Amino acid sequence: FTSKYGVVGLAVVQKEFIAEGINEAGLSAGLFFFPQYGGYEQYDPAQSDRTLADLQLVAWILTQFSTIDQVKAAIASVRVVGLEPSSVVHWRIGEPSGRQVVLEIVGGVPHFYENEVGVLTNAPGFEWQLTNLNNYVNLYPGDAPVRRLDGVTLRPTGGNSGFLGLPGDATPPSRFVRAAFLRHYITPPKTGAEAIQAIDHILNTVDIPLGI
Repeated sequence: FTSKYGVVGLAVVQKEFIAEGINEAGLSAGLFFFPQYGGYEQYDPAQSDRTLADLQLVAWILTQFSTIDQVKAAIASVRVVGLEPSSVVHWRIGEPSGRQVVLEIVGGVPHFYENEVGVLTNAPGFEWQLTNLNNYVNLYPGDAPVRRLDGVTLRPTGGNSGFLGLPGDATPPSRFVRAAFLRHYITPPKTGAEAIQAIDHILNTVDIPLGI
């Protein structure tokens, strides 16, 4: 394919495989591991002229389109296949307006989900991640109130006790929950510099140190 838009991004494996990027129209996209849950069509040499490897899809999206709706309308025109059996991913696509969608290919069929939470991690699938958020309906910013337990007074042992129970491990579901709640409750930034700082703080909570 021939590029219609300029793109800047982070490549993996080789320079043609953009894992995360943005184009000059402001459309952004990125991929996340989706093993055991996603599945592509089988490669058919007879249809190679409209076939993309999964690691090519971000580059195709960002060089060809300026809106999410254009991507949704065009996805049926291509066949997405994997480079190797373990190479299964799903994608986040976003517009400058803030609208985001998640694209997951399961059984060779593409599915788009509106992403009003605004975050994505690796597997399981996006719908499962949204359902899992219900397990943390008790979380809120600030401090939990003082309570009486028979003759004992219970008080928070420190600040932010309203978030007690927020998962802290490195699994994708736990990172999804942390990012979703922090993104929602963080003080809205007023400038570009404040936005970058806020993003850095949220990303720091989902870092996975080498070796663990």
